[in-house]
Amino acid sequence: MSFSIALVGRPNVGKSTLFNRLVGKKLALVDDQPGVTRDLREGEGRIGDLRFTVIDTAGLEEATDASLEGRMRRLTERAVDMADICLFMIDGRAGVLPADEVFADILRKRAKHVILAANKAEGNAGEAGFLECYSLGLGEPLRLSGEHGEGIVDLYSVLKDLSGEFEERAKLEAPDFDIVISEEDAELGDEAQGVSREFTLDKPLQIAVVGRPNAGKSTLINKLLGEDRLLTGPEAGITRDSISVTMNWNDTPVRVFDTAGMRKKAKVQEKLEKLSVADGLRAVKFAEVVVVLLDVSIPFEQQDLRIADLAEREGRAVVIAVNKWDEEKDKSNKAKELREEFARLLPQLRGAQLVTVSAKNGKNLDKLQEAILHAHQVWNRRVATSKLNQWLEAMTVAHPPPAPGGRRIKLRYMTQVKARPPQFVVMCSLPDELNASYKRYLVNGLREDFDMPGTPIRLHFRSQADKNPFKNKKKSTPSRLRKHLGKKPANEK
Repeated sequence: MSFSIALVGRPNVGKSTLFNRLVGKKLALVDDQPGVTRDLREGEGRIGDLRFTVIDTAGLEEATDASLEGRMRRLTERAVDMADICLFMIDGRAGVLPADEVFADILRKRAKHVILAANKAEGNAGEAGFLECYSLGLGEPLRLSGEHGEGIVDLYSVLKDLSGEFEERAKLEAPDFDIVISEEDAELGDEAQGVSREFTLDKPLQIAVVGRPNAGKSTLINKLLGEDRLLTGPEAGITRDSISVTMNWNDTPVRVFDTAGMRKKAKVQEKLEKLSVADGLRAVKFAEVVVVLLDVSIPFEQQDLRIADLAEREGRAVVIAVNKWDEEKDKSNKAKELREEFARLLPQLRGAQLVTVSAKNGKNLDKLQEAILHAHQVWNRRVATSKLNQWLEAMTVAHPPPAPGGRRIKLRYMTQVKARPPQFVVMCSLPDELNASYKRYLVNGLREDFDMPGTPIRLHFRSQADKNPFKNKKKSTPSRLRKHLGKKPANEK
């Protein structure tokens, strides 16, 4: 990206709608109510042959105190300082308001380049607001419609003229940006050998941090970054979008997704919160390792268990992190209690690592990284077919399969068909008759004997008959037999 452009303006002037238009994907949450965007969301923008980093910001508020609005304003001012160009947007239908005049003065002092645009200016409804823009003294304004794509050609012309001075800048100096995770990117080719890959800036380790509201997810990521990149505070539910940041974490390239806090489904009534939770679930689906962040004061709530179970069902590697450890007084007894509850309440993640951390002061973040890397390595593990079949024979001798109706189920052989997570196929007789307890016996044996603690394991049972191409096909009489028997085909009269 040769330059960066920040979209700034009052709440609900259409910044996120234009952001989605420029990046070509619906990355930012959009709703009719003001104040939807709170964090800085960065994306890879494109207009014709121009490539740039586009930054969606929170609506500029007049508050300057320590309130949520004041913190949002400071984050937006940070975006103004670091961007090469600021696209100052007003609502063309509402016209220039007193707050727009205040923010115009701020941009004159802080921004390197300012482009003024009247958004929602399609048709006659935005004509008066467009003409009022001249009073701000920021040059000739543009008429835009982020929703309908009008005025993008005019924006291209202005950006093309300004981009010349940024062309010589090295790409490495450009800010990191959000990348939409496609399914192909998420699976990373599903590496045929299933070997843990080397992480690079192009293909970093993908981590999603999930949990209930106010567990400290954004604070944790800010601590890893070493800067206040994400909006934080004592209020629950500050984060709405799933924001990703790319960084080097102790020389390991990682992309970390900060997600909205997930409450119980029955409590999620507002449309905006539903969109936020759906965005977080999408981040879980495309991550490689999911960090379930708990609050030490109320760990393993029902919603925590649901979130951890969701990550396991999606087949992601899981690490449990207990935050706010610095506030715990009886640490030794609490640690023992946490591990006992973990083993009892989440048996499907047996062996997964539990790490106590403090996002506030950075305690044990090195241990958290070790746990994440180990979980990723196990998630990629492959076992040779010969070793699997030796193991299967020993397991069946130690504990023979059940014999429903007096017919013994025979487990003939098994092989691993996939990693990420490890998936195995066992060829056997009567696969539908094999009970759940025996399947758990085999899964637990795989975990212990092949060192695969905590990772989801998929075990499929098939019979040789499943390979028969004529199984379940409707039998029909051959045509030569029909002639001999004097029968006519069904389509003949």
